[in-house]
Amino acid sequence: MLPSYLMLDLETTGGNPVVDRITEIAAVRIEAGREVARWSSLVNPGTRIPALISSLTGISDAMVADAPRFEQVASKLLALLDGAVLVAHNARFDHGFLKNEFGRIDIALRSKLLCTVRLSRKLYPQHRGHGLDAIMLRHGLQTQARHRAMGDVDLVLAWLRSASSELGPDKLAQAAQELLGASNSLPPHLESAIAGIPDSVGVYLFYGDGPQPLYVGKSVHLRGRVLSHFQSDHKAGRGMRLAQETRRIETRPTAGEFGALLLEARLVKTLQPVYNRLLRREASLCTWRLADAPAARPLLSLVQANTLKAQEMASLYGVYRSRRQALLALRALADEHALCPMVLGIEPSSGRCFAHQLGRCRGACCAEESAGRHRLRVLQALAAQRLQAWPFAGRVGLREHDAASGRSELHVFDQWCHLATVSDEAELDEALADRQPLAFDLDTYRLLCKQLPKSTSTRGALLHLGGARLLER
Repeated sequence: MLPSYLMLDLETTGGNPVVDRITEIAAVRIEAGREVARWSSLVNPGTRIPALISSLTGISDAMVADAPRFEQVASKLLALLDGAVLVAHNARFDHGFLKNEFGRIDIALRSKLLCTVRLSRKLYPQHRGHGLDAIMLRHGLQTQARHRAMGDVDLVLAWLRSASSELGPDKLAQAAQELLGASNSLPPHLESAIAGIPDSVGVYLFYGDGPQPLYVGKSVHLRGRVLSHFQSDHKAGRGMRLAQETRRIETRPTAGEFGALLLEARLVKTLQPVYNRLLRREASLCTWRLADAPAARPLLSLVQANTLKAQEMASLYGVYRSRRQALLALRALADEHALCPMVLGIEPSSGRCFAHQLGRCRGACCAEESAGRHRLRVLQALAAQRLQAWPFAGRVGLREHDAASGRSELHVFDQWCHLATVSDEAELDEALADRQPLAFDLDTYRLLCKQLPKSTSTRGALLHLGGARLLER
């Protein structure tokens, strides 16, 4: 398949390479199609193995109690890796753990990487499942040591032999080389920059030759996401142009995913990167305001979202990126619920509406339906789109803390508006003293609506900003 590769598998205490640890390593080195070395070892993770993980792998705390620590086996693993391509099933998982373990002993892991999950997808695109269990079933493979490191290594090697026999060694080698080129197609001038990117949560910015960024993105795994932009199997159209034009990369770590989402939205709207589309600022952002009086004409009026006041939120329905989008949505709602388009304000007000002539209006335009009854039906039709009133008496802070980096951030909000993200008391005091006018933002509103239930259910994550010492751990 490849001239020299190391087939590797790890067992771990969990799925997070930053906080979890390795409990077992197995590796088989292949040279010119022949096995030349085989090694495996239990590893003392320095922490307890969760019961669920232990039941899956069969590795217990007692089994690893006297096993070597990772730093004691690191030299053996490095020797096996020397000059070889690292091959693993779901390689990003194994590579992430190895990178973090080596990083703790100040060793930078630099090896070419081939994922056999991706190889299976490339060789067998007609099949959906490409996990080890699916591969075992599809190719009639067996193992007595599933979920143990060496058992899984031997299983993947058996699958490679099966694929080579079925499809031919040339096709297998070609697919592996294509994937290897895709995962290692990083422009030389960016290699050192990407090597220093943490595989943690945050925002990244791609720059060309000028001072303005080409693209802003976010990820919970910054390094892996940045690398994915330069994989040739993903390069097409705009993505290819972005990869070719990128000259430098900037990253901004955050304390959590919510902070990354907020920062990404703000940077995209402020900097207007040419390759970003979804989060562009919309000058025509608008919403429907429902009149209090049943007899008001029109009953609904379109207002610009950036002019909204907090006390109006309860009478507002839907947020739209253009007047046309708002009118189309209201027209569809009127058709669905037999509402009067004339009373709603989407048709000129004169006599009976055309919908009434077609039997699609109950007559609010000609007194066949009372104004009060019609307004009640409008309320019912719009209920699902009603904007939430701000549920707090004043400003609140949503706290995020990243245990791995020790980074803490407090995101300050008032009336659905993001005022600031602070990391110390001085910044918080400055944010609370700032009395700039609030500007409603659709993306912030939606992000906060999703985040609030999570924060209110987590102790210490939601803070009412009336006291001091808010950023303590």
